[in-house]
Amino acid sequence: MLDYSQEAERYDASRGGEPRAAAAAEGVLGLVPGDARRLLDLACGTGIVTRRLAAARDGLRVTGVDLTDAMVRRAAARIPGAVVRADARRLPFPDGTFDAVTSVWLLHLLPGPAAVRAVVAECARVLRPGGVYVTTVDKAAGHNVGSDIDAVLAARPRSRAVDEAAAVETYAAAHGLLPAGRTRFPGRGQGRSPRRTIADLRRGWFVTLPPGDPRADTFAARLSALPDQDRPRPDPWFTLRAFRKTVGAATRRRTPE
Repeated sequence: MLDYSQEAERYDASRGGEPRAAAAAEGVLGLVPGDARRLLDLACGTGIVTRRLAAARDGLRVTGVDLTDAMVRRAAARIPGAVVRADARRLPFPDGTFDAVTSVWLLHLLPGPAAVRAVVAECARVLRPGGVYVTTVDKAAGHNVGSDIDAVLAARPRSRAVDEAAAVETYAAAHGLLPAGRTRFPGRGQGRSPRRTIADLRRGWFVTLPPGDPRADTFAARLSALPDQDRPRPDPWFTLRAFRKTVGAATRRRTPE
């Protein structure tokens, strides 16, 4: 697992910067109802997407949440007074506070299904009836674009993705969140080159091949044998799902501490 305190400084530049943020924000806003007035952006990171959500519509008040201090500081510089440090599994907001909740590139980072269920439950809790939860799903699959790099990596050890769309839909339904739409958006500037993939491998991007694992050297050697070491392959495409909170849905109530 990457250390996002260390990643904060280089996060935007290493992940497509403003073009990727623009694509993500456009995808999210396409699923957020036009009459939404309060939006919560979970795992807002550096705030590069959150800022675009806040600027996109007059009257939309956006709050960002992240767990990492370094990320919160960067996000707060972009959207002053609108960022809170908190765990997405235990949000410091009353029930029914928001018209929309978003979590872009969060669920796949969680340690297991129980954590994903906890986050989805909290999203349902802080949503008003009729509100919409928008989240990325199947994040790892989005990176497989059928390139020669993907062919090399196909043999690497796998772990089951915790953000599988079917599983997330089941967790959502348990809290009165029913499917309300889907879309895809490109990860602009994230097309991998062999050399960049090797660097990601060395720094622990692939969790089943941690730094120091001898198998990582084998994959690095195979990647280094590919042609056009610095030519990016096609950009990934990410999937967003929307879920609407049904009127009268039971909510697990909690008093914020």
